[in-house]
Amino acid sequence: MPSFAIKLAGTEDIGTIIGIQEKTWEPTYREILSREQIEYMFEKIYSYDALKKSILLEGQQFLLLISGEQTIGFAAVSEAEPGCFKLHKVYLLPSSQGTGAGRHLLTAAEEYVKSVGGRKMTLNVNKYNKAKSFYEKMNYKVIREEDIPIGPYWMNDYVLEKDLF
Repeated sequence: MPSFAIKLAGTEDIGTIIGIQEKTWEPTYREILSREQIEYMFEKIYSYDALKKSILLEGQQFLLLISGEQTIGFAAVSEAEPGCFKLHKVYLLPSSQGTGAGRHLLTAAEEYVKSVGGRKMTLNVNKYNKAKSFYEKMNYKVIREEDIPIGPYWMNDYVLEKDLF
């Protein structure tokens, strides 16, 4: 079993986050979304300026997952309402999937949330994303469906939730 470390990220890590995202988004979404929608959302959510805004203005805390000398994944959380946090993003390099890295990263995000007073975490996952079963194995439960407009496109999601106490 590989060993992992977590680093709380800041704006100086945006380049690393973008690098991981560039390697994960297309394989994750190519069977779910059109190439045009992937490119539009990538620019809207993962451009340098969008990530900087997420960190500095929206209060998202990014956690980097490190294996050896390489950063292999990240997660981002923020408080949505008192005691309830939203997991905005969680991605792993495709080569690290299936190694226990995702479980380690999600658990670290949950531990971080608990350490800052969170009692519950929610997340959205595309209805057609196979990651839904991973979240369910990690004890997240579907609480509703949600259709979210993103520019001229729609994301058709499940909203999942987990009590952390």
